[in-house]
Amino acid sequence: MIYKVYFQELAKEVPVREKTKTIFVEGETERDVRSKLKKRPYNIEFVAAVDGSYLEFEKQNEDFKVLEIE
Repeated sequence: MIYKVYFQELAKEVPVREKTKTIFVEGETERDVRSKLKKRPYNIEFVAAVDGSYLEFEKQNEDFKVLEIE
Protein backbone atom coordinates (compact mmCIF):
# COMPACT_ATOMS: atom_id res chain seq x y z
CA MET A 1 0.00 0.00 0.00
CA ILE A 2 1.11 3.57 -0.58
CA TYR A 3 1.16 6.11 2.24
CA LYS A 4 1.43 9.90 2.09
CA VAL A 5 3.70 11.22 4.84
CA TYR A 6 3.48 14.83 6.00
CA PHE A 7 6.68 15.95 7.73
CA GLN A 8 9.12 18.69 8.69
CA GLU A 9 12.68 18.12 7.48
CA LEU A 10 14.23 18.45 10.93
CA ALA A 11 12.99 16.55 13.98
CA LYS A 12 13.65 19.55 16.22
CA GLU A 13 11.72 21.91 13.95
CA VAL A 14 8.36 23.19 15.18
CA PRO A 15 5.61 22.16 12.74
CA VAL A 16 4.65 25.11 10.54
CA ARG A 17 2.13 24.55 7.76
CA GLU A 18 4.15 26.50 5.20
CA LYS A 19 7.19 24.29 5.80
CA THR A 20 5.36 20.96 5.76
CA LYS A 21 6.56 18.63 3.01
CA THR A 22 5.14 15.35 1.75
CA ILE A 23 6.55 12.11 0.42
CA PHE A 24 4.94 8.89 -0.70
CA VAL A 25 6.25 5.67 0.81
CA GLU A 26 5.32 2.08 0.06
CA GLY A 27 4.69 -0.07 3.12
CA GLU A 28 2.50 -2.73 4.71
CA THR A 29 1.14 -0.55 7.54
CA GLU A 30 1.51 2.94 9.00
CA ARG A 31 3.84 1.47 11.62
CA ASP A 32 5.96 -0.09 8.86
CA VAL A 33 6.25 3.29 7.09
CA ARG A 34 7.22 5.05 10.34
CA SER A 35 9.89 2.43 11.06
CA LYS A 36 11.31 2.82 7.53
CA LEU A 37 11.62 6.57 8.05
CA LYS A 38 13.04 6.26 11.57
CA LYS A 39 16.65 6.72 10.41
CA ARG A 40 15.83 10.02 8.72
CA PRO A 41 15.79 13.25 10.76
CA TYR A 42 12.12 13.94 9.96
CA ASN A 43 9.47 15.26 12.33
CA ILE A 44 6.55 13.19 11.03
CA GLU A 45 3.24 14.97 11.50
CA PHE A 46 0.81 12.57 9.86
CA VAL A 47 0.76 9.35 7.80
CA ALA A 48 -2.27 8.63 5.59
CA ALA A 49 -3.05 5.65 3.37
CA VAL A 50 -3.58 6.63 -0.27
CA ASP A 51 -5.68 4.46 -2.58
CA GLY A 52 -8.49 4.51 -5.10
CA SER A 53 -9.45 7.84 -6.66
CA TYR A 54 -7.25 9.76 -4.21
CA LEU A 55 -4.19 7.82 -5.45
CA GLU A 56 -5.18 8.45 -9.07
CA PHE A 57 -5.47 12.17 -8.30
CA GLU A 58 -2.01 12.23 -6.69
CA LYS A 59 -0.48 10.38 -9.66
CA GLN A 60 -1.48 13.29 -11.92
CA ASN A 61 1.06 15.51 -10.13
CA GLU A 62 4.31 15.65 -12.11
CA ASP A 63 6.31 15.37 -8.87
CA PHE A 64 4.59 12.12 -7.81
CA LYS A 65 7.20 9.53 -6.85
CA VAL A 66 6.91 6.60 -4.44
CA LEU A 67 9.93 5.91 -2.26
CA GLU A 68 10.72 2.25 -1.79
CA ILE A 69 12.71 2.16 1.44
CA GLU A 70 13.99 -1.07 2.96
